[in-house]
Amino acid sequence: MKPVRRRVDVNLDELDRMLDGARQAPLSEADYDKLKGALHALAAMLVGLRNTEKTKAVLEESEGSEPGAGTQSDAEAPPPGHGRNGAGAFGGAHKVEIAHQKLTHGDRCPECEKGNVYGQKEPKVLVRIVGQAPLAATVYSLERLRCGACGQVFTAQEPEGVGPEKYDETAAAMIAQLKYGSGVPFHRLEQLEAHLGIPMPAATQWDIVEEAAELMKPARDELIRQAAQGKVLHNDDTSMRVLKLKRAEEDQRTGVFTSGIVSTGEVWKIALFFTGRQHAGENIADVMKQRARELPAPIQMCDALSRNVPKLPAGVEILLALCLAHGRRQIVEVAANFPEDCRYVLEMLGQVYGHDAEARKQAMTPVQRLQFHQQRSGPVMEQLHRWLEMQLAERRNRTPGWARRSGICCGTGRG
Repeated sequence: MKPVRRRVDVNLDELDRMLDGARQAPLSEADYDKLKGALHALAAMLVGLRNTEKTKAVLEESEGSEPGAGTQSDAEAPPPGHGRNGAGAFGGAHKVEIAHQKLTHGDRCPECEKGNVYGQKEPKVLVRIVGQAPLAATVYSLERLRCGACGQVFTAQEPEGVGPEKYDETAAAMIAQLKYGSGVPFHRLEQLEAHLGIPMPAATQWDIVEEAAELMKPARDELIRQAAQGKVLHNDDTSMRVLKLKRAEEDQRTGVFTSGIVSTGEVWKIALFFTGRQHAGENIADVMKQRARELPAPIQMCDALSRNVPKLPAGVEILLALCLAHGRRQIVEVAANFPEDCRYVLEMLGQVYGHDAEARKQAMTPVQRLQFHQQRSGPVMEQLHRWLEMQLAERRNRTPGWARRSGICCGTGRG
């Protein structure tokens, strides 16, 4: 049986008055009920904080809801495991093979002195992890000898493999990985290396990465060209802070964005990142300029923001697919205010997610998965679409004309 919820109207001044009065005399019955209700409401809010958007966590289970209406992942239990990494997971570790100090393959057993010992297929494995600086430095002291008669100085030859550059390619790769792969700012890496006794100013790091980037531009351009040939393109962007960005004089924009574009093909996946004044739609339009004209139109997956939609050149087409998860999240955010209506939407979408989980479980091909969704999810989405249209029609009929004209329909202020 569901707990009965009742509205409690209080404010901080009223609660302060109750608490101050409780010092002088016992609380009245009305004040006691109101204070108890406020505390219970606060406790419910704290307990209700969630980090998941699953239907059963967003809304309480209703008596009429079907047990299979939620998403497929709602009922899935986490896979068993101890959470530790085995020795095989350390692919980048330095491997050291240690032979037995006394025995070799085929020697007589020292224990029973009857049989012979033979090497095992799987050795005993020990994993030992040590700390080290992201950027390590080696100081070579080359001995110098000077002739007492002629003054000629003879310097020892540097070891083989020691190049003429102070910073080699591995240093540039590590700095770029920390900065752009792991999000470690240059100044933070500077502080870390200083603590470890290896000075690495932020300005020097930038110079090293900039020089290395020039060498990598051909590879970057080829990745962009290949990404343009993908079958599905995912894109989104986020605001970014750039200390100094060169702009054209006629540029009136003030925002800076980083756009992420993930292109998937038959056997590859390419991730591109562009930082600058352009939105994601403009960046994906630039990528699409390199698409082969004989290829069919790709699918673009993004949220419904207008700045994600590209303005493509003539002759270039793209199939726009808006993200269902973004739309569902909007329903989740207002579920507490409209529980019954939101429950219907979430449970209908849960059927679609369940169908998709089934298609993935059966390892369907993209074509089979599309046909499966058309047969199973298509009717569900059509029913949901009709229901949503009915809700909008009823809302428009209930809203006075002056409210619709003034843009306060539905209480959004946007019509």
